[in-house]
Amino acid sequence: MKLQGKRILLGVTGSIAAYKSAHLTRLLIKEGAEVQVIASASALDFITPLTLATLSKNPVYHQFYKNETGEWNNHVELGLWADLFLVAPISANTLAKFANGICDNLLTATYLSARCPVMVAPAMDLDMYQHPSVRENLKKISQYGNIILDAEAGELASGLSGQGRMMEPELILEEVLLHFASTQDFTGKKILLTSGPTQEAIDPVRFISNHSSGKMGAALAEEFAKRGAEVHLVLGKGAMQPTHPQIKIYSVVSAQEMYETSKLIHPKVDIAIFAAAVADYAPKNVASQKIKKAGESMTIELIKNVDIAQSLAALKNSHQIHVGFALETENEAVNAQEKLAKKNFDLIVLNSMKESGAGFQHDTNKVTIFDQNGAVENSEVLPKTDIAKLILMAIKKLQKTV
Repeated sequence: MKLQGKRILLGVTGSIAAYKSAHLTRLLIKEGAEVQVIASASALDFITPLTLATLSKNPVYHQFYKNETGEWNNHVELGLWADLFLVAPISANTLAKFANGICDNLLTATYLSARCPVMVAPAMDLDMYQHPSVRENLKKISQYGNIILDAEAGELASGLSGQGRMMEPELILEEVLLHFASTQDFTGKKILLTSGPTQEAIDPVRFISNHSSGKMGAALAEEFAKRGAEVHLVLGKGAMQPTHPQIKIYSVVSAQEMYETSKLIHPKVDIAIFAAAVADYAPKNVASQKIKKAGESMTIELIKNVDIAQSLAALKNSHQIHVGFALETENEAVNAQEKLAKKNFDLIVLNSMKESGAGFQHDTNKVTIFDQNGAVENSEVLPKTDIAKLILMAIKKLQKTV
């Protein structure tokens, strides 16, 4: 039983495909999973709670309070209980609620409280499925890190034929098995990850920095933690903070602080990822008081900051993997490959400011990954959560050779 010990929260929403959730429940139980079912009110127009309760061997949750006792069904506890929240089918209505944070029933409240991965299997008529609002909502929840099991093409309840059928339960089971097979592949690994901008003080109220949001670093930290790694995240001020409990965050401000913190962590880790946008230079002298406006110009002398990746490369052990990032505006591939060699990286991830939807502040990115063996991998513009998966896949390939 491949799902022995796994806890799956199965959400069922109002769709004719809800009848398939009974078969899906049985398949999950047969593989050893513990299944709890949450149904929306409209789902119960298509399938009875008795059917799902009998197959799951657990009561079906569909409202905040139990009628007979007034006891509260705690959506927070349900969200924390699960190893996977699988919503199959998900209707256009519930999809819109997930995408926009609308919380008007037990299922949507649990979704907003869940810390586990979320997998959804849409089911609706073909014109609904292709409507721009539905496509946008699917894109939105994908950017949140949710896993989309794309609808299949075939005969629909309306009598039309096209894409919109919920993925068959047997195929959903395969996706669930694949998910759990890949989610713990970094168990036992310790990760050092730098993320976000550094701030180099000019005086007590001003500083030199950049536009980094830390979104890419947060996506990497979350993905590593979900897959079993112990993550040590050295985070610049103002950067996005991930929430996974297996991520230890070290808050820093300047490049020097980031270097000193990273240097202490580095000897203990298997993989070091330098995703932070570190300022290359800092003011030579920091004023102790706010600098007053005087004259038509002002000159600030800058000195070079420590190169964190290059400095730690000198301390790199034979078993360690180093991954760097490069943000270039010209001669992108050449400059990235020069950094790959100069800083003794095993991989370097190239971002280009020329691509729409890529780089600083965006939820999406487009990258090229180079490794020391000459392999090159190009991505499309994808959510940063998906880019993180591609980077981990490239690291996993390297682990087999180091």
